[in-house]
Amino acid sequence: MSKTIAEINEKIRKGQVVVVTAEEIIDIVEEKGLKKAAEEVDVVTTGTFGPMCSSGAFLNIGHSRPRIKLGGGKVYLNRVPAYAGLAAVDIYIGATALPDGDPRNSEHPGEFRYGGGHVIQDLVAGKDVELTAEAYGTDCYPRRRLETLINIRDINEAVLFNPRNAYQNYNVAVNLSDGTIYTYMGVLKPRLGNANYSSAGQLSPLLNDPLYRTIGIGTRIFLGGGIGYVAWHGTQHNPSVPRTERGVPKSGAGTLAVIGDLKTMDPSWLVGVSMTGYGVSLMVGIGVPIPILDEEVCRSVSVRDEEIWAPVVDYSDSYPNFKPEVLEEVNYAQLRSGKITVRGKEVPTGSLSSYAKAREIAGILKEWISKGKFLLTQPVASIPGAESGYTFRPLKERKP
Repeated sequence: MSKTIAEINEKIRKGQVVVVTAEEIIDIVEEKGLKKAAEEVDVVTTGTFGPMCSSGAFLNIGHSRPRIKLGGGKVYLNRVPAYAGLAAVDIYIGATALPDGDPRNSEHPGEFRYGGGHVIQDLVAGKDVELTAEAYGTDCYPRRRLETLINIRDINEAVLFNPRNAYQNYNVAVNLSDGTIYTYMGVLKPRLGNANYSSAGQLSPLLNDPLYRTIGIGTRIFLGGGIGYVAWHGTQHNPSVPRTERGVPKSGAGTLAVIGDLKTMDPSWLVGVSMTGYGVSLMVGIGVPIPILDEEVCRSVSVRDEEIWAPVVDYSDSYPNFKPEVLEEVNYAQLRSGKITVRGKEVPTGSLSSYAKAREIAGILKEWISKGKFLLTQPVASIPGAESGYTFRPLKERKP
């Protein structure tokens, strides 16, 4: 049995498509068997919603009178610095950017109340954002200073472009030291006081397509409440990691670079967050439809939390010092139960990502497809898999 994306799209157009979420397919496969489920179901929807630091937005603000050349100058949005080394009026605001006046961690732990992620959320919410810029002036761009309010409705383009999102599995963070530590994985209490993780497990996009058979460059996705696309494999893409017999990676592996029209997105699905003692980030909602092309794809999307394993890593020593030590391996059923066992100690767990929101995203995408509002795309190219030999390499330090 095999299907094509073109055949599935024709079913979508005719209102005959069968769409279920990654949670629902598990019970269908158990009840009807793999072969029957693959025949009956056309699309499985996935979802994830969590902090994704490697995110940001390109903005083209339009030309002022007289013109100003922002490239080479300084640009701030609500006092948060944006990158201007692109062209006259193109800028990029990164999710982790901080105002120059933020005390950061000079008073540890810092609060990090506002940054790039919050600017992006304010833009998407339709709020006015203060832009201030200083330039050096040229014959063709004579203006040297600009102070104005911009609004996403008025600027030419606003494009969300996130170089690394939707991590395929990730660490479970713990703290073996005697003091509290503050990390991008949240606040970690001393002496194995808690364990934090960040994945939707059985709902997460790349865990339902572990070998990247259907997700590739050009795949249409739910992004930030609107429609986006996979633009490339993400930075730190690392498919060549140990995997289970089902091909599911047992640690952080693949990532996606994604792009979409910020003007069509929703602030409910792009949320600026402050992480005590670490910085700011952006919660991003992503949902990916997986076409059931054959039984093997159906087998992949029926993966359960108890079949997905993640490494427990000490963030007081092993992680910051880039040591490969893994304390334990635990599965997502254990993590979602609220407690795991590490070195013989029962440790309470908490998730930085929202499983409830991931479920909601998968449901929204299911509705869009069922109603004919969302067609699938055939990827124009694959992203590197384990067989490619592609791997993430650490920095090779050399003296300048």
